[in-house]
Amino acid sequence: MTHVKRLGAALQGAGTVFLLLALVFALILAINPGFFAAPSLMAFLKQAAPLVILAAGQYFVIVSGNFDLSVGALVGAQVVIAARLIDGEESRTVPVMLVMLAFGIGVGLINGLITTVLKVQSFITTLGMLLVLYGAIRLWTGGAPTGALSDAFRTPGRLGIQTPLFQIPWALLIMIGVGAGAIALMRTRFGRILMASGDNELAANRSGARVDTVRTAAFVLSGVSATIAGILIGGFAGVSAQVGEGLEFTVITAVVLGGVALGGGRGTALAAMAGALAIEALFTLFNQMALPATLRPAVQGVIIIAAVAYAARRRIRPALQSTATPS
Repeated sequence: MTHVKRLGAALQGAGTVFLLLALVFALILAINPGFFAAPSLMAFLKQAAPLVILAAGQYFVIVSGNFDLSVGALVGAQVVIAARLIDGEESRTVPVMLVMLAFGIGVGLINGLITTVLKVQSFITTLGMLLVLYGAIRLWTGGAPTGALSDAFRTPGRLGIQTPLFQIPWALLIMIGVGAGAIALMRTRFGRILMASGDNELAANRSGARVDTVRTAAFVLSGVSATIAGILIGGFAGVSAQVGEGLEFTVITAVVLGGVALGGGRGTALAAMAGALAIEALFTLFNQMALPATLRPAVQGVIIIAAVAYAARRRIRPALQSTATPS
């Protein structure tokens, strides 16, 4: 019965974010009917793909009861590293991508081990990693990124498969692949342990589940997703010192908008990724309405506060009911 209730709550959250997504799309359509023309829609999905991929990685961490604040800095670091090491040489593209993947795994592993082995709160651990990455990259580059990305490196973020009517972006196909992998992974034993560790860590440990192992793996998956997002963002945005700044807060906003509980134990990967699409669509609506970009942080803040308040209310209600029940 507990599992049925938990599934029902997750589906309710998913339904809410899809309803919001449909509403935002309807408003965009009313303002700009041409938005849903194939080329325009593909451009939107290509732009949204990095955030959706980051949301998939962040979902693993949040549903296990933790946070990863280092993803924005990691995205920026990956782009800067790629430009510096490739320096326009096509032959270096694949080796550098492998270096980036190893770096992303390493950052995730360090975050995970500090959180699980040393028992440092993930908020502090990943905030520290954010500062380390920002500082190290600025020290390495002198504050001005150098080098250049190769055409092969930029292909996944910029180009796609050309059809007679429109181009299907590689970023969209990669996003679908990552999303399908995240959904499939949560249906395995790993996913069940990850969910249980966020729902009730003590009970999960007593049942023999390797909670620390799956939580560390969640941080590694987040590091991998940031690496993939960095490749895509570098492809269409290029190299700058500002790449990745603020993404950590945007992606957390997206995940909680998708109904994933801050504190863990509830939510689906599909809804988390839908939350990222909804955030990207909301920002597109702001652009269509010519609203100032400075409104974005305020909206993100309201969403996070509302999500935390809603989660706290759900935790308090059963406690009050049990207290009120006569023995």
